Amino acid sequence: MRLPAAAHTGRPWRIHEIAGDFDVEDVWRFRTPGGRADDFPALLAALQAARASDDSGISGLLFKIRWKLGEMFGWDRESAGTGSRVESLVDRLPANLRDTPCPDDTDSPFTSVYVLDDEYAAEIANGTMHGVMHLGWVPDETGPGYHLQMAVLVKPNGLFGRAYMAFIKPFRYLIVYPAMTRSWERTWNDLATR
Repeated sequence: MRLPAAAHTGRPWRIHEIAGDFDVEDVWRFRTPGGRADDFPALLAALQAARASDDSGISGLLFKIRWKLGEMFGWDRESAGTGSRVESLVDRLPANLRDTPCPDDTDSPFTSVYVLDDEYAAEIANGTMHGVMHLGWVPDETGPGYHLQMAVLVKPNGLFGRAYMAFIKPFRYLIVYPAMTRSWERTWNDLATR
């Protein structure tokens, strides 16, 4: 379920001090009923394991097309990524976040920035933008339990980057996020029934 930007900006996440110059592009809530305060690390590990085996469906096809276009047009060259075109957010981390162990992101286009007991951030940079996927474990407003919330933060790369983000918005809302929601909620349900 899509949420207003305030659902992300109104929480005391550590990402605000690291990526305060990024725009909040999307905020999404996932149904993770019955979540306890300490469930986030297990959910994060389960999502990582599921990601490694799930690139099917129309959403997976869209990502394959995107990577192919990036290869053809040079959007994903090393010179367009972190450490080249843009500074990695890892370089902005305060000392108390620098040494937090991060999940293995070898098979992901995202690079982990930090992970805490209730928060995870990963970044991606290419010729179109510098982006952050932020996952947070949020207390439910209406009772006991927690739910997963994702925020996508971006710094588009010039006019082309802004046009690109506007162009892919319908695909994110109509295909990518609904598919991600089904997959991530299924991962949570599988985890919760163990």
